Formats: sequence, structure tokens, C-alpha cells
Amino acid sequence: MIKRTITDTIKDNLKTGKVIIIFGPRQVGKTTLLQSIFNKKQEYLWLNGDNIDDRMQLEFESSTRFKANLANKKLLIIDEAQRIRNIGLNLKIIHDQLQIPIIATGSSAFELANQINEPLTGRKFEYLLFPLSFEELAEHNGRFEEFKNLPNRLIYGAYPEVITNAGNQKEILQNLASSYLYKDILEWNKIKKSDKLLKLLQALAFQIGNQVSYNEIANLVGINKETVENYIDLLEKSFVIFTLRSFSRNLRNELKKSKKIYFYDNGIRNALINNFNPIELRNDVGALWENYMISERIKYTSYHHIYSNTYFWRTKYQQEIDYIEEREGKLFAYEFKWNTHKKAKIPSSFLKAYPDSETHIITPDNYFQFITQSNE
Repeated sequence: MIKRTITDTIKDNLKTGKVIIIFGPRQVGKTTLLQSIFNKKQEYLWLNGDNIDDRMQLEFESSTRFKANLANKKLLIIDEAQRIRNIGLNLKIIHDQLQIPIIATGSSAFELANQINEPLTGRKFEYLLFPLSFEELAEHNGRFEEFKNLPNRLIYGAYPEVITNAGNQKEILQNLASSYLYKDILEWNKIKKSDKLLKLLQALAFQIGNQVSYNEIANLVGINKETVENYIDLLEKSFVIFTLRSFSRNLRNELKKSKKIYFYDNGIRNALINNFNPIELRNDVGALWENYMISERIKYTSYHHIYSNTYFWRTKYQQEIDYIEEREGKLFAYEFKWNTHKKAKIPSSFLKAYPDSETHIITPDNYFQFITQSNE
């Protein structure tokens, strides 16, 4: 079993008595992580929100029934908790009155977070679980082996089932990308046109690394701009995609309201456009490299509690920097280049406007440092 980076942190914080909430997309390994955390000899109750009988136990119970069902239990585990009505209030009752450790997972922040934020204020720790990270895979396989696997990671990504089923990556990814990954969005009553959602995802997949125009996407997909914004917000809260905003402080010609959208996993992106061609046959390798580097960096900073604001930078004259972190008042700027023989540099206008910033060119020769330490 591949050990997840946050395992020990969750075990330690479980001892505090607070509710542990683990967010992350479906099939990312949340259930497997739970199984690695608790002692199988321990008396526990495991409920799954996807199971209607399990949901009933938590949707309509009273504090008296909770006490009866959880008597002598040392741990309560709730998988896919976003499917359970009143989950936040009921977790508060169990936490306050029974005082047993609780772990809950959710693949949909737009449902679960809304239910738990107020009832569990001051009573919870929250964590994000992503597809397997370079750090986790390098620890399991060895760093040199993971370096060799870089082309595969750019094409097939790092979902656990993809990693452990080397001959069936395409089929697994197609099944995930067809509907399962955003099952919670499709079942939510505001989403009625699944074909439009798929077209939107495909449009975003073709535009990774580029600025996204919601008006252009709306025209392409055949929905209005407001629906595009709503769908993108839900896809972010289901951990399929994430957004970078443009950075602007000193220059009048900096873009101020632009956005770029990336996928948490390269394999999902490639499945959406049905392109699993090898690196040497692709014309989008630069975009794949950029998506992989930024998503891996986000995994690392999240797991190691490196807090920062994240952006990209571009001017009206097409000068740009792929990725910027703002940490403790200092800027760290990164440009990603797949071709190690092609000369790259940070735009002089950026260096002049932000002379105290720290800048880096990230290539396949030096990417290890970028995604395994803070660069502080």
C-alpha cells in the first residue's frame, strides 16, 4: 500500500477529540486511507453515505438513538458524508455528547462544507486528499524510478487505481471522466444537462495553460455565462479543476481579472479529450508539463501546510509568468519549460516591477526541488 503523506497528521489529530474531515475527489483513495488509519481490532462503526440504509442511521436519529447505536464504539467513520442530510448538526450532537473520535470524508465540498461549517465551528480539522503525489510515489517506488515514470504521469496522471493497474489506465480514466468523478454534481438538483457539463469540461481541457474566457466557453458549449460560472464553481468544489487568478500590483498593463483553469490530474484531462498519445507525438506537452507542475506543487503545499496566495502573471503585451506564490509578503515566480535546450527567462518588466521577488525556471532537470520542498 502506498502511504499517503497526511496519514500521520490525521492519526495525531484524531487524538485531540476533534472531528476529522477529509475532502477529495471520488476514487482518490479516501476509503483506503481510512482503512490504514484505524485499528481493525478497535470497536468502530463505519457508515457510507452512498448506502441508503447507512444514511438513514444518521439522517433521522435522536441523541438517545445515537448513544444506543454507538455504545462501546471507539470510533465513528462516515464515508461520502455529503450524501447525508443534517450531517453537520448530527456530528455536532455526537461530538458533544458522546465524545468519541469521528472521521468523515466527502467528495463534494459544495454539499458537505455547507452543512458542517457552522455546526462544527471549532470542533474540526479539515484535510484535502489528492491523486497520488510525486512525493508519495517517490517514497514508495524510489526517486529514480519515479523520475523514469514522468512521461507516464504527464499522460495518465496518478489516480491510485491507474497507478496500480498499469495495463488498464485508459479504461479506468475513461470511466472516471465519463461521469463518476462528478457524480455528486450530476445528482445535485441544479444540474440537469450532463452533456453540457461534459462539453464544458472538454473545452477547459483544451485550454489548460491559457486564459479562460467564460463568454467564449458559453458560446462554444451552448449555455449562458452565468451557467458556465456556476458549473466551474461546482467543478472546483468537487476537486476536478482549480483556478489561478492573474497577479497585478505595480504595472498599468498587467492583466487584472483574467483566470487560468487547471486539472488536479493530467490523466483526467487527457481522458476528457480522448488523447493518450505518447509525449513525442503530442503538440500539447508544454501545457501538460505546466498542469502537472502546478498540480503537484499544490499537493505539496497543502500536505505540508505551506500557506500562500497563488497566481499567474501576464501583461497586455503578452509577457507572462506561469505561476506565482505569495508567501509572507514575498513573491516567488516560476516559469515551466519542458524543453531543456530552449532558453527561457523571466520578463525584465516583472523583475523591474518586483525587484525583491525570487524567480525560477523549472525544467525536467530540476523539478524535484520544486515539488518536494518549500523553496523558502
